[in-house]
Amino acid sequence: MSEFRIHHDVNELLSLLRVHSVEGAEVYIDLLQKNRTPYVTTTVSAHSAKVKIAEFSRTPEDFLKKYDELKSKNTRHLDSLVYLLSKLTEDKETLQYLQQNAKERAELAASAATSGSVNFSIPSSTSKISLQELEELRKQLGSVMANSSVQQPLELTRKILQDKQNKKNSGQPIPVFPPWVYERPALIGDFLIGTNLSTYTTVPIGTLPLASQESMIVEDLLYILIGVDGRYITAQPLVGRQNRAFSVDPNLDLSIKELVTRILPVAASYSAVTRFIEEKASFEYGQVNHALAAAMRTLIKEYMILITQLEHLQRQGLLSLQKLWFYIQPTMRTLEILASLATSVDKGECMGGSTLSLLHDKTFNYTGDSQAQELCLYLTKAASVPYFEILEKWIYRGIINDPYSEFMVEEHELQKEKIQEDYNDKYWDQRYTIVQQQIPSFLQKMADKILSTGKYLNVVRECGRDVTCPVAKEVIYTLKERAYVEQIEKAYNYASKVLLDFLMEEKELVAHLSRSIKHYFLMDQGDFFVHFMDLTEEELKKPVDDIITTRLEALLELALRMSTANTDPFKDDLKIDLMPHDLITQLLRVLAIETKQEKAIISADPTELTLSGLEAFSFDYIVKWPLSLIINRKALTRYQMLFRHMFYCKHVERQLCNVWISNKTAKQFSLHSAKWFAGAFTLRQRMLNFVQNIQYYMMFEVMEPTWHILEKNLKLASNIDDVLSHHTSFLDNCLKDCMLTNPELLKIFSKLMSVCVMFTNCMQRFTQSMKLDNEMDRLTLEHGTMLGPPTEEERAEETAKKKLTSKLLAEHADNLHLTSSFEATINKFDSNFSTHLLDLLDKLSIYSTNDCEHSMLNIIYRLDFNGFYTERLEHMSAERSQKEAPLLPCL
Repeated sequence: MSEFRIHHDVNELLSLLRVHSVEGAEVYIDLLQKNRTPYVTTTVSAHSAKVKIAEFSRTPEDFLKKYDELKSKNTRHLDSLVYLLSKLTEDKETLQYLQQNAKERAELAASAATSGSVNFSIPSSTSKISLQELEELRKQLGSVMANSSVQQPLELTRKILQDKQNKKNSGQPIPVFPPWVYERPALIGDFLIGTNLSTYTTVPIGTLPLASQESMIVEDLLYILIGVDGRYITAQPLVGRQNRAFSVDPNLDLSIKELVTRILPVAASYSAVTRFIEEKASFEYGQVNHALAAAMRTLIKEYMILITQLEHLQRQGLLSLQKLWFYIQPTMRTLEILASLATSVDKGECMGGSTLSLLHDKTFNYTGDSQAQELCLYLTKAASVPYFEILEKWIYRGIINDPYSEFMVEEHELQKEKIQEDYNDKYWDQRYTIVQQQIPSFLQKMADKILSTGKYLNVVRECGRDVTCPVAKEVIYTLKERAYVEQIEKAYNYASKVLLDFLMEEKELVAHLSRSIKHYFLMDQGDFFVHFMDLTEEELKKPVDDIITTRLEALLELALRMSTANTDPFKDDLKIDLMPHDLITQLLRVLAIETKQEKAIISADPTELTLSGLEAFSFDYIVKWPLSLIINRKALTRYQMLFRHMFYCKHVERQLCNVWISNKTAKQFSLHSAKWFAGAFTLRQRMLNFVQNIQYYMMFEVMEPTWHILEKNLKLASNIDDVLSHHTSFLDNCLKDCMLTNPELLKIFSKLMSVCVMFTNCMQRFTQSMKLDNEMDRLTLEHGTMLGPPTEEERAEETAKKKLTSKLLAEHADNLHLTSSFEATINKFDSNFSTHLLDLLDKLSIYSTNDCEHSMLNIIYRLDFNGFYTERLEHMSAERSQKEAPLLPCL
């Protein structure tokens, strides 16, 4: 069971039990993951668990009846759940809590029902009905219940199945029998209740001698055994799904009556099998049930031949009741097994794979009875033929032809084009899915491989290539499961190789990943990015709404053509994407998918701050089918988050380098105080050291090693699921180690980047102010040059320059503060940067220790290489430990 599944089930259980824990679900999840052990269900353990619960239950019959019903429906994990319940019966504390919890929830539900109920008037006690009216009402209700339990469910079931199948096969309606088939009961081989078609005069059998009684009863039994009422033995109306009962003339001799009661179960079994055959012969119940009914009809024909032969003997006066009992003995066991199977299929409402599971289990359970096992084997082989035809088409050609929804693989109408549009699109996982109740028990172990085999071939077929497995053989039912395993394994290996070769060689998957995705999204192409950022620097500084996308596309094209990226054959698939959210918002929206917070985050108002082009900028990539199975929107979104993270870091590094260049120029100006200016230089260098080390860590300690592992795994991959798994694992590891799966770390990192950007802006404005100040001093020189005093024309030009300079200076007036004020600003930047950096290092230390994320320790080692922050980090850790330590009891 996956960690996500455990998390979901624990939360669901806490919600059902209305448990509000301070620690939350995480405590229970950790306990389950640490203490869980694999449970292997055996026949002995399941039986002992069932017996234990039955002994514990107040109504053991109801429990056993429900268990048999669920077992007949092939309910998934039934024995494991029963085993769990048996363990709960031993835990008195848990039982007491569950009883109290159930009582509280019942009271809560009752109070809610009371508060939400509508008042209604109760009839007065004077309005009474008589006993006769009450009895008549009871009879009417009983007849309604009897009719609804017999006819209405069959008609309603057929109607529901027809609607479901017609909806699934729109444009190709499922054939149905004409209404007269159901309206003419005489066409059915079962008893006709309520119609007396006999023209014979019935002589009271008690008045006849014993030999005559025997002769009359033999004749009646021969009729009863083929579904026709006799004169002294008649069939009773059915109640629900109960077995057929018969009424025998009470005046019959007791010795004869005793033998008759032994033969009547054969007639009851015949009645059950006949009803099953007539019902399941309808198209609505699927091909498997239809094939099973046809096989049973063949056996019933042999039975009818036997009865015909017995009738011939009876006309010759050679058939006594004892001989009839002798001749009917072999058939009794056969009809009993057929009736048992028919009843089980009916009760379990089985179709398709669930019917085959039931037949297989029955066949396996008759291991000691060779005749019964041979009979069940015959029926299972016959019923499995249409199912195996669907299976063969799926595993050999990747085609599903399942009009009656009987197969273990279900097809959903999903468009493969959406895999490039929707982040949460699950085309690969949801286009074809496993239907658990339709998996035959003898194919349970191979279900996943069967699903994957057809999916692989289907992908190749959708690319316009016809594929047929060269090792295709007819699948025939057998008790030896190894035969299925070998055939499915061969088909699976062929399908895996075909699709993998198709993607790797013809569609060049690895080339797309290494030559395009890695170069652009993981910033592996250095000269291209330097050229691109130089070209787009001014454009990306604008608010995102003011950016012209076509201009950015043109600059991207220019950068691609003028760098080594020009050799990339897939460079035209690279596109510009201006995201509507910043990186943190995008991350939170992705993490909230399929959670309770998803709706709130998606419907939240966008931030009031206008995004700049740098904050919104990202690349996008056009991926065509079938490469979009691997490089889908989900994967591209992860690549985009990694790119935006590193691209903004690269931008901050460039800004800090520009400050360094400006500071070099500013050194020639007359500075009032070099001390605080040196402090600004130091802070700039600390920021630059931080940004460059973070980039180095992400590029060379996270992405490069992980990429080499991915390349190695792709070479060893044997199927497309392995490729998907390795690619997803690569992206997950990169996101995690780059702090992008932890909103807390990302927020601190974002604050650090913001401080760096604000500092660079401040220093750039200050340097510009120094330049303007120096220009003003130069322009205010009133004395002339060596050529003499300035002319009128030169004075006019100087005046114009003064005005322009004064205007520019006014724009930067907010930065021309006193020395002490500017020093305070630098100190504030220093304080904020140091605080956020220490906070980041502290959080990294916590996560690396508690969550065993040891790769994040490399950031601490790089940023604190000389122990500058060690003492302060140790102090923060000591304070945190002191707060978390429990108070010691007083001695």
